[in-house]
Amino acid sequence: MFPRTPSDCRRLLVVKMSSLGDVLHALPTIHALKSAGVGAVDWVVQSEYVELARLCPEIERVIAFPRRGFRWGALAFLRELRRERYDLIVDLQGLMKSALVTRLARGGPRLGPSFHREGARLLYTAVAGARNRARHAVEECLDAVRALGWPEPEGVPTFPLRPPLFPEPSAPRPRIALCPRSRWPTKNWPIENFIALGRYLLGATAGPLFIFGGTTDAPAGARIAEGIGAANRVRDLCGRTRLAELAAWMAGMDLAITVDTGPMHLAAALGIPVLALFGPTDPVRTGPLGASHRVLRFGNLPCIPCLSDTCARGDHACLRNLFSSTVAQAALEMLRATSNR
Repeated sequence: MFPRTPSDCRRLLVVKMSSLGDVLHALPTIHALKSAGVGAVDWVVQSEYVELARLCPEIERVIAFPRRGFRWGALAFLRELRRERYDLIVDLQGLMKSALVTRLARGGPRLGPSFHREGARLLYTAVAGARNRARHAVEECLDAVRALGWPEPEGVPTFPLRPPLFPEPSAPRPRIALCPRSRWPTKNWPIENFIALGRYLLGATAGPLFIFGGTTDAPAGARIAEGIGAANRVRDLCGRTRLAELAAWMAGMDLAITVDTGPMHLAAALGIPVLALFGPTDPVRTGPLGASHRVLRFGNLPCIPCLSDTCARGDHACLRNLFSSTVAQAALEMLRATSNR
């Protein structure tokens, strides 16, 4: 049914379409498949993540799925999707739309993830093992390699990314990234806390602060930068970088302090130490992966992780009660550990 050995798989299609963190979680599986010895790997990803996928040197062809303009781009997408014939198709998304893409592609068989939903299982040849969500999302994706019985690289998962060069190599150190916003309001640490943290860090270190986020995060980024002051040492880049540029900036950081958001996963994938502030979500599943990172959360509230974008308590206690002084102390400890390596 499936290729018996990796060398029997001359061309493989991976489907992982969104979002930023989820796309990054697929990278170790792509690396494991290439390390096992498969041939060319193509990747279907939503248009907004194409340039990130192109930073992976182990991908031969990136196929853009036009989510926002599907009516006008469907025919071109289908033509590009069916340009090659595949010996194996691996869906790492698990949704009906991604399963449909695997069905429309030429070739097969089609291997779906254990975490499939929306009836996607009906379109797969098989799924990669039993459902187990009490582990990191990267490990869930790697089930595809294990289900095939192919060798998996030893050690920690590898994220094959080759970002552009850091734009300001002469910037003093330590360089600290602040990633203050997520699409879920319940994941967001208060802006005033970020302002207090920034002021503390500028007083305790000699390096600059860089604020990152998307276009919708720009008002929050501007408020934080203005509140911190010291304009010559604070760079607000919210909404001013494409994904490849964001990767270039992030690769030059010494520490990233973030909420649970896509740039957090990008920093971790690039090997930048991450201090992650978690509230309603579960760091076991979606925290920064690796020993150099640290997760902070407030106490042991019975409601966490609620996995909700609204707070049933109404007070956002899981993040609001995480003090700036606590975060600053942890950040300085991480910087000292990094400088002593």
